[in-house]
Amino acid sequence: MIKQVHRILLAGTGSSNGKTTLTCGILQCLLRRGIIPSAFKCGPDYIDPIFHQQVLQVPSGNLDCYFCEKDTLRYLLAENTKEDSVAVIEGVMGYYDGIGMSERASSAEIADRTETPVVLILNCRGMAASVKAMLYGYANYCAKGRQQIKGVIFNMLSESLYQEAAAYARELGLTPLGFVPQKKAIALKSRHLGLVLPKEVKDLQKRMDGLADILEETVDIEGILSLAASAPKLEYPNVWENMEVLSKPVRVGVAKDEAFCFLYRDNLDFLRRAGCELVYFSPLRDTKLPENIDLLLLCGGYPEVHAKKLSENVAMREAVHKWMAEGKPCIAECGGFLYLHEELENEMGKSYPMAGALSGRGIRNQGLQNFGYIELTAQRDTILCKKGESLRAHEFHYWSCEENGEAFVAQKASNQKSWITGNADQRMYAGFPHLYYYGEQKKILHVLKTIV
Repeated sequence: MIKQVHRILLAGTGSSNGKTTLTCGILQCLLRRGIIPSAFKCGPDYIDPIFHQQVLQVPSGNLDCYFCEKDTLRYLLAENTKEDSVAVIEGVMGYYDGIGMSERASSAEIADRTETPVVLILNCRGMAASVKAMLYGYANYCAKGRQQIKGVIFNMLSESLYQEAAAYARELGLTPLGFVPQKKAIALKSRHLGLVLPKEVKDLQKRMDGLADILEETVDIEGILSLAASAPKLEYPNVWENMEVLSKPVRVGVAKDEAFCFLYRDNLDFLRRAGCELVYFSPLRDTKLPENIDLLLLCGGYPEVHAKKLSENVAMREAVHKWMAEGKPCIAECGGFLYLHEELENEMGKSYPMAGALSGRGIRNQGLQNFGYIELTAQRDTILCKKGESLRAHEFHYWSCEENGEAFVAQKASNQKSWITGNADQRMYAGFPHLYYYGEQKKILHVLKTIV
């Protein structure tokens, strides 16, 4: 299959350098022009796509080279972008930062595999001539034939320095696409898993409109669109063409509210295309599980932030406890895993009763636990795979638990560190590792088929 997909990747020189803020501002500028863009995030991040969605009012997706082969990446990009629109892809960390000290699963690898032109967001705070050195390094780090960086936006740079910086960019063969002065920079607040959620940002839409006003003055939006239009046509396969979908629909109860909000759009899309009916419910507000469901899906999020309210919803806790006690199918990741325990500590260290389907309690920690891409190898037959089989996942959490489980050996992709993790049997998976369904298509389809 071949499709003309106008696309651009907004990359940064590191984490916390304004990628999400500027991406949302640029999306807002495109909306003002009557363009309804699609948005993507490089890597496994959940929160940045929620900000994209808040601006666009449509779900944002992920592009991840660790989970997906090249063909699947290109499929997801093409199928989720309208031919008369533009795809805006937000990078992860620094442009070349991948697993360990490699470029594997980096923004650069995604740009290379999808043939996407890149605009580098260069954080210039506290620099003058050093801006040139950084720009030279990024522009010349890899071979010219592979280099996808085509333009640059100078973030937090004074107007008086911009003209000289822009001239140097042209000398390097890059298109200067404007600047954002430091005094007008708008920063989004963070918490322990990244940015705070959009609903927690006061007057977010007003702030995004204000940011768009600034970008209209100092950033070449038309130049960004022109660069996106220069991307070559995208060749990709239909990954579902030879996939055997369900013969009978599976009704999936999906937890979704402020406490359980880490939902990959692509995972939900995968379930629908496989033949599932998705029914959403709120563990915060609903008093019972959806009727006639076949599978319970408890995703990650911030249950620790909402521990008191979750605990006060006794009817829902009892409904989930009953479901699990009866051995009915369940996939619970990270925050959902914590919710299944007997107790959960909140951010202040106070414990509250939870569903009580698993023994022990969720415990607050001071720093990140097992962070990064991992490979899980089953120690026994489980709902996800047979003993000895492996699947890819990722972890990103500050909380831990007294009973972590022992169904899998997890091995970190960056340094080969390993540990035991996960509660799993033929009907349940509950653990900190997050799964990306398009990366393990056959295994997830097998899970759904065993349920029916």
